[in-house]
Amino acid sequence: MKKVYYFSKEKLQFVEIRNFKFKLAVTISLAIVIISFILCGGYSYFFSLINSHRDVNLLRSENEILKGKLAEIVSLYGNLEEELDSLIAQNEELRIATNLPPISEEERLLGFGGGSFDNSLEFLNSPNSIEIKKATELTEELTRKIYFEKSNYNEIENKLNQNKEFYSSMPALKPCPGSLAYHGFGMRMHPILNKIRMHEGIDIITDVGTKVIAPGKGKVVFIGYKGSYGITIEIDHGFGYRTLYGHLSKSLIKIGEVVERGNPIAITGNSGLSAGPHLHYEVEHNGVKQDPVKFIFDDIDLFN
Repeated sequence: MKKVYYFSKEKLQFVEIRNFKFKLAVTISLAIVIISFILCGGYSYFFSLINSHRDVNLLRSENEILKGKLAEIVSLYGNLEEELDSLIAQNEELRIATNLPPISEEERLLGFGGGSFDNSLEFLNSPNSIEIKKATELTEELTRKIYFEKSNYNEIENKLNQNKEFYSSMPALKPCPGSLAYHGFGMRMHPILNKIRMHEGIDIITDVGTKVIAPGKGKVVFIGYKGSYGITIEIDHGFGYRTLYGHLSKSLIKIGEVVERGNPIAITGNSGLSAGPHLHYEVEHNGVKQDPVKFIFDDIDLFN
């Protein structure tokens, strides 16, 4: 069975939503059994009683059996409502996790439609026509609730699938091993030019020949010599994200190639205006340079 995950901003990793589809399937299956009993067994029993001319005592006996069966249905309906309430609560948590707006009580009632069913057994002493009407209302209400929650879940699953592509593309890994230079992202004194300049990325100090990996899925849009950066690679990750890798010695990929998170893309070097071997790494979002440290997670689990 396909697993469902959401991205926890608190844990900075993907978290599995356990047994959600199983619970949904069990609830729907139970509902189908109840509805089938009402429509098939229940209705045939009702109409057989209405149209029967058999002994009165026999009819009374069968009526008592019928009351017992209806009591069982009502009990099962109550259990099913509890399961549905649990799923509704979990649906709401999922909507929050996937940045979907919560469904208000008014919207949910409009989605269900119709009135509520009284779980008491008072109607069992009513004429048969009333009993049939109540059983029909129970069935229709149950069906509406299930279809509404299935629709809600489908919306959540679609959102999760969209997020799956986003999180597989978003830069989320340190592109190579090594220690971070102390000056980091922001204004700094350039170590060679001796001028205060904006440092638009971070420097990872590492030996020449270290393998560089893609921090997220993306398309290679630039490979070449780029001024002070020396041999440079740029990757477009979509969703407004781009990354840059400078001072390389060698590229392992081609322009236009689509790389996955973790794929080797280059070898570190000391090309361009560099005071020593290191990787210059930049992250950009919607044209604005970002601090790459915020996009380096110690641990990340991907969607299956």
